[in-house]
This record gives sequence, C-alpha cells and structure tokens, in this order.
Amino acid sequence: MKKVRIGELAKQTRVPVKTLRYYEEIGVLAIAHRGAQGYREYPDDAVDQVRFIKASQAVGLSLKEIREIIAHRQAGVVPCQQVLALLQKRAYDYQERIDELTQARKTLDQLVARAQELEPQDCLPGEVCHLIPSRSAVIGKDQLSNNRFQPNVR
Repeated sequence: MKKVRIGELAKQTRVPVKTLRYYEEIGVLAIAHRGAQGYREYPDDAVDQVRFIKASQAVGLSLKEIREIIAHRQAGVVPCQQVLALLQKRAYDYQERIDELTQARKTLDQLVARAQELEPQDCLPGEVCHLIPSRSAVIGKDQLSNNRFQPNVR
C-alpha cells in the first residue's frame, strides 16, 4: 500500500498540517506511522478519510460523531444506519433553528414597522430607547402591533 506524507495529505485534501495532527491526536484520523526519517506517513486511503471528515463536518456532524462513525467502519461495521440517524437528527435540528430564525425575523420586521411609526420625542425618560421594548424578555406579536409596548399581564 502506498504511503502519503502529512504534507502531501494536507495538499491533496486542502486541510492544514496542524489540523491533520489534531485529527490524529483526537482519534478521528488513524495514527500515522513514522518513516525512516521520522516523517508521518499515512496509508493512501487517508485522503478519502480526511475528505469524509470535512464533508461530514460540512453537514453538521461533530468530530466526536465522526470519530464514532470511523471507529465502527474500522471495526468492520458498515455505519450507514448510524450516519442516516445522525443526518436525520441534524436535519430536524436545522429545521427547528430555521423556524426560530424565521420567528426572530418576523419580530424584527414588526419592530422596524413599529419604529417607523414612533417619534423619538415620545421616548420616556426611564427608557433607553422605546423602539426596542425592554419591559419583558418575551415580546409577543400583539405587543408589537400597539403603539406603546405593554408587558403581558397573566
């Protein structure tokens, strides 16, 4: 099997040498054998492994999750079901975050619309700026539609 030195691995994968050393240190990348001159030498399949690591990170998998996937593969277990479960979980998490951001955007749009109707001189002395209601951590839609912010009374 052909060996690849760390510099060549870095070049082929566009991953810095320092990062490759870190991957090796945390067990995501197999420990390299040292050549006669002390250089790290990886098997040529390390190129695909590093590319898998980067692609997995790009879709939101953590290095811990990636390490577990690679460990399963090295133990002879095909990890595709595990990967599928992780991808489904990540897709769900992303959708939740998108929903949160969508709601935050709506709130910002409402604040902007409200702010365009308010006059700076209407800001009360005890307020920092009445464009952003500060009397409650949670701002409801009904509160934003009013000219003045009124805290929820429950």
